[in-house]
Amino acid sequence: MSAELPVAPLAALRRRRSAKWRTYPEDVIPLTVAEMDFGLAPPVLDVLREAVEASDTGYSAAVPELGEAFAGFAAKRWNWAVDPATVTAVTDVGVGVVELLRALVRPGEVVAISTPAYPPFFGWSPEASAGLLEVPLGYGDDGYRLDLAALERAFATHPAVYLLCNPHNPVGRVHDADELAALVRLARLYRVTIVSDEIHAPLVLPGATFTPLLTVPGAADVALSVVSASKAFNLAGLKCAAVVAASPPMAAVVDRLPPDTRWRTGHLGVLASVAAFRDGGPWLDQLLTTLAARRTQLGELLRDRLPMVRWHPPQATFLAWLDCTRLGQDNEPRDLFLERGRVAVEPGLRFGAAGAGHVRLNFGTGPAVLDEALARMAGAVTG
Repeated sequence: MSAELPVAPLAALRRRRSAKWRTYPEDVIPLTVAEMDFGLAPPVLDVLREAVEASDTGYSAAVPELGEAFAGFAAKRWNWAVDPATVTAVTDVGVGVVELLRALVRPGEVVAISTPAYPPFFGWSPEASAGLLEVPLGYGDDGYRLDLAALERAFATHPAVYLLCNPHNPVGRVHDADELAALVRLARLYRVTIVSDEIHAPLVLPGATFTPLLTVPGAADVALSVVSASKAFNLAGLKCAAVVAASPPMAAVVDRLPPDTRWRTGHLGVLASVAAFRDGGPWLDQLLTTLAARRTQLGELLRDRLPMVRWHPPQATFLAWLDCTRLGQDNEPRDLFLERGRVAVEPGLRFGAAGAGHVRLNFGTGPAVLDEALARMAGAVTG
């Protein structure tokens, strides 16, 4: 497959009942929450249809199929040799991270994150009775990257956990192997456990290469990965993710998760995830081609219609981090686009103080929708 994935017209998309389409009035184009507008991958659609027609909607049974399917996917996509027995199903990435934090962090200890960061990162630590230490990403001519010097200073204060976003949401950075190797060295030196949120790993776009953290030498002893098919295959509502361990000490941490964790994963989520990992490769390749085209289109539209907005095209995800500081402070750019342009984007301050004057825009849609949205945004600025 090489052609772009089709997208239904806006009128048809508005019949969806997910959060993306029910949060704002119908005159607003929502480019907010990380849901894509494409149809489901055929293998996923087939397995869900088959389950519903058979009234197969009971409790989930993820073993051994989920681990086997993910191991096959990881080997093919990233040359990552995963033992299926080390893959443990959890409800979703958020639940998986919180339960790991509860197992790793004593009350009052601190979790470090790199900001701007995915907004739930700010709530997961308090949910696990932990404090939060924000370490801003470095920024230069080539965009954002891990600030290893700042992370060493932070690690020297001995946080219990560093929560990594790999690839990083919202800036779209794909951390390279050398950066991750340096991060692992720091974690081993200061005895900081890394929990790596790798939900966007299947969405690395042409021009970048994803390095699973657990493939970095030495990482297995100090790190755990949390993975899911949900972002790449648009399955968030079906509730299935997995924790991957690669050493006995880290497997022992996973063993401390609540015994009922297995019953909290969605059965349809497991079925869909297995189908996606096993048979969804051709559709995923087509998706990546489509997202690369939307990334290019977005860059052209920003250049032609909103030249005051600066950005670094993301290396992964379908999310664009836009520097709109020339349009206003704090969340003023988001408010401008929503109130005058009737386009909803995520306000930058949701991602931490470093997000002031920024917005996050979801370009996982069709060319007509993106064109209309950027026309409205430009009109909001000039009108």
